[in-house]
Formats: sequence, C-alpha cells, structure tokens
Amino acid sequence: MSKHYFRNIPNIGYKNTLSSSVDRENYVYAKNLFLRAKIRDDVKKEITFLQSYFIEDGVRPDTVAEQLYGNSEYDWIVLTVSNTINVRDEWPMSNNVLYDYCENKYGTDLNATAFYETTQVKDEQDRLILPAGKVVDSNFTIPDPDTHNITLNPVIGISNYLAETRNNEKKRNIKIMRKEYLTMFLMDMKEALEYTKSSQLESRFLKNAHNPT
Repeated sequence: MSKHYFRNIPNIGYKNTLSSSVDRENYVYAKNLFLRAKIRDDVKKEITFLQSYFIEDGVRPDTVAEQLYGNSEYDWIVLTVSNTINVRDEWPMSNNVLYDYCENKYGTDLNATAFYETTQVKDEQDRLILPAGKVVDSNFTIPDPDTHNITLNPVIGISNYLAETRNNEKKRNIKIMRKEYLTMFLMDMKEALEYTKSSQLESRFLKNAHNPT
C-alpha cells in the first residue's frame, strides 16, 4: 500500500518509559494503524458510486488504480472500496503463482480428489431433476427419472488444483469507485480519519496516549 495512504493516517504519541531515557516525558510518535476507514454499507448499494470490475490475470491493485484513476498510488482506494483487507488472501493470484502455490501446498496430491459434487440431471422432458455443483459423497445416487429400477451416480471428483482455481476465480469480481467521485472520496476519507475531541487530543492529526508508568 502506497505512502499516499499513510499520509492520511493521523499520528499517536506514546510516552517513552524506557529506563535509559533521560526525559521520561518524551513521546514516541507513530501512525495510528488501529484506525481504518471503510465504505458505509448504504454507499455500497449506490449504483452511481460503484461499478463492477473484473480483475484480469496478473493485475495488481496498483495497476487497477493506474488504469482507473491515473495514479498507481491510489491502490489503497481500490482496496478500501472493494473491502480488501488482506491482499495476500483476498486478491486473486496470477495463474502462474496459483500453480506454484498449489504445487507447494499439495505436492504429489495436486490432482488428488478434494471432494465430490453432482453433475446436472434432466429427464426426457428437459426438466431439471438435479442441479450441478452440490457437494455429495462419492457413492451418492438418485433414481433414474426416466427408467424404473435404475439408479444413477451423477457424481464427479474435484481435484485440489481445480478447487483452488475456483476459489481464486471468485476473487476476480470486485466493486470499484467511479473516477468522477475521486476528489470527494479523498476529502471524505481524510475527514473520517481525523481525531475527534478527547482528553488525549493534541490536534486533528495527533493525540497522546497517557500510558501508566
């Protein structure tokens, strides 16, 4: 995440209680990483503010920001609006990285069966009897809808690699902010991260934590 994001986060001061400190009233200042702004739930439903985006193979948050907003340092906006907290787990891996990840994770069991799921079954009148994609046991059966005294085993095994690929693909569809709202978003985000009045407040962008000694 870019330095542009961290410039918007206010500071917090902690009293220096080290025994080697000459002045125990000194404060050590750092960014208050406990603060995190997010998009309001009602705004997420506003279709004029958000648009759908499909993450192509190998595309990173900074390349999305460059493409949409003309500045790769706005990658934090892409992540905030899409509610992506952990990029490593929530952003899709490239196909090559995914294969290496699966190979390291499963080794010789890469193509072993992870679970079983149903295949679609219809009768002769094209009516749906069983939808595809339901997780079942390998020996799951149903009566043949068109032939009496016959059972079907409409089951297929899903490999570890295919299961991981599916999970990775689910991460490709996100919501992003339309470019015309960029300036308003930056102003609102800065205001949302400012400190409110309290006994610890030094300024809108700084407060001191009074740790017991």
